[in-house]
Amino acid sequence: MRARPSSGARAHTLRRALLVGLTAYALSAAQAPAPAPDKRPGADVITDWNSTAVAVIADDARRPTAEPFLWYGFVHAAVYNAVVGIEGRYAEYKWDVRGPRHASSEAAAATAARRVLLTYFPASKVRIEKAYTASLAKIPDGTAQKQGVRFGELAAERLIELREEDGRGERVTFAPEPAPGVWRPAPPTYSPAVNAWLGKVRPMLSDDPERFMPGPPPALTSRRYARDLAETKAMGGKSGSRRSARQTETALFFSHPLPQQLQAGYRDHVTRHKLDIVDAARLFAAANTAAADATITTWNAKFTYALWRPIHAIRLAGTDGNPATAADPDWTPLLNTPPYPEYIGGHCTNDGAVMAVLDRLTGGDIDLRLSSTPTGTTRTYKRSADFHRDTINARIWSGIHFRTADVVGTRIGRDIGNWAMDHYFRPLR
Repeated sequence: MRARPSSGARAHTLRRALLVGLTAYALSAAQAPAPAPDKRPGADVITDWNSTAVAVIADDARRPTAEPFLWYGFVHAAVYNAVVGIEGRYAEYKWDVRGPRHASSEAAAATAARRVLLTYFPASKVRIEKAYTASLAKIPDGTAQKQGVRFGELAAERLIELREEDGRGERVTFAPEPAPGVWRPAPPTYSPAVNAWLGKVRPMLSDDPERFMPGPPPALTSRRYARDLAETKAMGGKSGSRRSARQTETALFFSHPLPQQLQAGYRDHVTRHKLDIVDAARLFAAANTAAADATITTWNAKFTYALWRPIHAIRLAGTDGNPATAADPDWTPLLNTPPYPEYIGGHCTNDGAVMAVLDRLTGGDIDLRLSSTPTGTTRTYKRSADFHRDTINARIWSGIHFRTADVVGTRIGRDIGNWAMDHYFRPLR
């Protein structure tokens, strides 16, 4: 039996292949005549492949909770490099390679997305190849298409190399002993905690997985904890709540899976604002890599602090040692409690990261239109502050979070998003 090469040997072979390919590119680019000035391509290839990625990751593979953000980050980082490596305008993501000046950036984008998705989701090959055939059919045959295809392959290879042995899917044991304040499975499914490994994945942007780690949640005996509990108890119950009809609609609106809700919002924004292929690639890459790191930070905090969810905090308040809390053994949240710990709030951490990115890209006029299947309604947000107000409140009115988890999550997320824009996706001088 032939021995399998080590990861170091594989990386060395890949680097040699990249070097050979890039040398050929440099020669072909130098020999080719300079292209005539023309308008950069539109963003259709970016939005099309985002739709395909959502279908593969969320529909076919059914990746749960916030995990899709990680995969969307992979796809769109590769697509971004494929596009800006040809078109310029912005610095590449952890890469410093330029493609031929006259190569098709549309072919490069489609090829990069195809390769990343096939690598990680081979079961969706039929869907992926159908999308790829449709993309190439829109691009004239010839040298530009062929060189774009080759450069897209290189961009994907770079991303795949970067993500080798990054901690995805590693076995992480999480079975805390029941105690006041400690997470435990919640009704009605009593599911064990899911995706504990997410908190151990190597971030996409920061080299330090602890860079954005929050401090601990409020002590069970603190006044802040008592206020949080009282608010969620009063506003988040399935029955007997003080919520208005509008507040209930807000809670249900944001029960739509966030990764997919945001991708649709990005596609709509790009289309309505007529972004070209470069700015569209940048938006998707920046938002999704920031959200990937926000997800990793969130899960790190959740499984480090292992704080119980409101359903147990309220039902078992008599055990928390806080005289300002009162137990309600029959209290039930509006929405079913997700199967992972309370602190920090994942939805809001991702919201913070994405809104910080959009604020930087749009100058503060985010103009984000979102739709929700649970309510059948659509909302448009012009300001990130309004979006944060609603998402923080929605998790409380749903009965699945305390305010502190959401406020801290939003702040941490914004730190991640701003850090992403300070260090990556910057305009070229």
